Amino acid sequence: MGILLLLVALIFEITFAIYCIVTEQNHKKIKNWISIAAFTVFVILTVSSVIVWSFRWVMLAILLFLLAIIGTVSLILKKSNIKQYKTSNIVWKSITMILTFVFVLSPVIIFPQHQSPKVTGEYEVATTTDTYVDKNRIEEFTNKGDNRFVNVEFWYPKNADGTYPLLVFSHGAYGIKTSNRSTYTELASHGYVVVSIDHPYHSFYTRSEEGTIATISSDFRDEFEKNMNKGVYSNEERYNIIQKWMKLRTDDMNFVIDTILKKSKNDNNSLYQHIDTEKIGVFGHSMGGAASVWLDRERNDISAVVNIDAPFFSELVYKKEMNDFVASSKDFTTPLLNIYSDDVWGQLENNSIYIANKLNNEHFKDAYTTHFKGAKHLSLTDLPLFSPILTNILQGGKADIDKLYCIETENELILKFFDFELKGIGHFTPKETY
Repeated sequence: MGILLLLVALIFEITFAIYCIVTEQNHKKIKNWISIAAFTVFVILTVSSVIVWSFRWVMLAILLFLLAIIGTVSLILKKSNIKQYKTSNIVWKSITMILTFVFVLSPVIIFPQHQSPKVTGEYEVATTTDTYVDKNRIEEFTNKGDNRFVNVEFWYPKNADGTYPLLVFSHGAYGIKTSNRSTYTELASHGYVVVSIDHPYHSFYTRSEEGTIATISSDFRDEFEKNMNKGVYSNEERYNIIQKWMKLRTDDMNFVIDTILKKSKNDNNSLYQHIDTEKIGVFGHSMGGAASVWLDRERNDISAVVNIDAPFFSELVYKKEMNDFVASSKDFTTPLLNIYSDDVWGQLENNSIYIANKLNNEHFKDAYTTHFKGAKHLSLTDLPLFSPILTNILQGGKADIDKLYCIETENELILKFFDFELKGIGHFTPKETY
């Protein structure tokens, strides 16, 4: 819709400028009436929900409102066509307005209004945020001696009347805790308490309840980008960096889970009282998926894991004599669902980082594995719906799979998996390819 509105604005401004030049008049009265009409149409479209009000429309609304006010005052004071006609003035005004519309419509274009993934559960979903401060850890990214804080957001059944399994989500590198909001909402609507973690300085942006802001660390970003470029780091260096990343991630996840378990015993907040602490699942995208699998190796209370497009970092063993990675020989016995995009699927056989993910790995013989054909790495998050342009830039092109179908199918699979493994509901037999 943003591009359509911009085209309308461009066509109007150019056509009106040509009309003024041909007739050698300013036609300010006509312009004033059109400004008033444009704002009126915008209000009607918003009230009728054709335009769903959100942050993306704020700048356009302000511009149309100001133009309508100026037009109304001008008509009342009868200031039409007072200024002497000059072609240069018409041209410059037209160019200025075109650039202004490009600016105010940029949020609508970058973050277009979109159809939300369906929510199929019986429960209305509520959300709440919190900040947990880990008094046993000093923040390594700031060198200020402060304790590390971890921001979390919960999605849970509103007006809950029972206890529900706890699901813990970890975002990918540069991600945010709302990266898979539609997944959390769908799960919560079916009777789960979902908590998503912002990993400060691994997250693009996070803000604590007290207002402390943490953006992505330049050191982490530099490490990550170099690690993605083959040949910058040796395999031994890559292995050590991965260990560091995973320790930070799993320490955050362990801390959050332990805090929630403690609050479920000592905190009167109804949210914590509705958590079934005997049924815990973890899941994550990309680096968060790797951390989820890793976390299961550290804890005995995790009953199900979903890995979304991530390597099994926990299963990598660096062999100095080979200068390469081999897969761990330890069986993985917790129920596991792997969901892969084309980006990862194509690396399972030829990238040693994914050696443990290979389909013939006997130590993961009971894992469920499925492939979303035509999907790219970010297709398995909500970002393609929220910002197709930004997604295509970050992942180097447009995915072939329909973005709404992809996320809805992924959400359905994750729900069925957790239902089967944590609640004993139904059966779970995913297709090999979607």
